Amino acid sequence: MSDHDDDGSEPFLAQRDLAAEAMAADMDPWVIFDGRKTPRAEFDDWLDSNRPSRVFRHGELDHNAEPVGWIAVYGPASSPAPQRGDAEGLQEDWERLLSSGRLVTFETVKELALNRRVLSGKWLMHLDTGFKVDHAWGSIARAVLDGRVPAAKVSPYCPSSDAKHVICVPGDNFTDESQVVRLDAAIRAVGIKCPLSYKPDAYTYLGLYRGNRWKLCPTIYESRYDLECIPRRSRITSKVTMTELT
Repeated sequence: MSDHDDDGSEPFLAQRDLAAEAMAADMDPWVIFDGRKTPRAEFDDWLDSNRPSRVFRHGELDHNAEPVGWIAVYGPASSPAPQRGDAEGLQEDWERLLSSGRLVTFETVKELALNRRVLSGKWLMHLDTGFKVDHAWGSIARAVLDGRVPAAKVSPYCPSSDAKHVICVPGDNFTDESQVVRLDAAIRAVGIKCPLSYKPDAYTYLGLYRGNRWKLCPTIYESRYDLECIPRRSRITSKVTMTELT
């Protein structure tokens, strides 16, 4: 699902636009290196041929002629598919919640997600096109093949948009803070120092993007790498409680 989020405020129309872009990206073809099927020896050539800054979201004659939704890497031990839980049931529960007039908060959304086992999420990093995203993506993709990171995907280049590329690293359970912290540590261990934000997949399924009418922050954790601390480490903050996890 699409994960182009930040904390800025935008009109509700923009929220619907982001949801539409999410669906379109998921439905368009993906460029995938699957370490469960493809020899590692082919990876470097694949990575060089599919740098995010040179793969065009909507196709371009001198590069990829067809649209590309995402570029993704799966490692030898990656799960066959993310555990979606009952996403359709979650959406039905959401509609009932809205009809009931109950207050919409993080806790009410979490309750729905737990009931339907829609617990997956992802750390997101937003990067400028060019060397920055290509370098970071290469580091993350290699970590996936080495088994240090479960899987990853990156958005291709979209010259008609000012949006940055986004790299997504999935986690199994957004309610498990220890897992969220461990996944952040695995990402930092490959040299990633840019800010990260964590979004539950339940938010994506329910169309909770920036500027939503309930004023929910579209991400629930923020990670900033502290270059002045010795030893250097991430400072992870809950965007829900505004408390530090690390």
